[in-house]
Amino acid sequence: MKVLMINGSPHAKGNTATALNEMIKIFDSAEVETKIVHVGNKVVRGCIACGNCFKKGQCVFNDIVNETAPLFEEADGLVVGTPVYYASANGTVISFLDRLFFSTHFDKTMKVGAAVVISRRAGTTATFDELNKYFTISNMPIVSSQYWNNAFGLEQGQAAQDAEGMQTMRTLAKNMVFLMKSIALGKEKFGLPEKEEPVYTNFIK
Repeated sequence: MKVLMINGSPHAKGNTATALNEMIKIFDSAEVETKIVHVGNKVVRGCIACGNCFKKGQCVFNDIVNETAPLFEEADGLVVGTPVYYASANGTVISFLDRLFFSTHFDKTMKVGAAVVISRRAGTTATFDELNKYFTISNMPIVSSQYWNNAFGLEQGQAAQDAEGMQTMRTLAKNMVFLMKSIALGKEKFGLPEKEEPVYTNFIK
């Protein structure tokens, strides 16, 4: 089992990293391989809807998005962590996710997704909903925990003092391991769900 973890914070050792590292303790004990890609400190431009990824098989902007794409394809699960800015995710991680999901055309069905959100005080649930949309449009099951997947802290390391938040991260990781293993068994016995040909309906006046 492999889990790709995205750190969408500008700070490599900030509170987002604290939450992700709490999950890694569980993944390590379950012998799940983890890889963290630090995105939040990169310059990542947004998608320009040029459509070149359909011709080239990768994003026209050759940066961390294309570097991460093969790791995403190999992974059984994806964890996206971000701090909250103005009741929303860090703009860098949103640009990254827009391009990563749009430019990668491999089947993401039954890869497991989890959002992790850190804030000083508010905006976590709106950001949590924002990130989960990437999974639900891609046939990716969302992992739940005992509470919404958030923790609180401002200064570096403060999230570790959020006992409920850290417990939520550990529970999330345990549930993620269980779900990934269950899906692997299901795929082995039943295969993936049968798909219809996509139907696209555009509403115009």
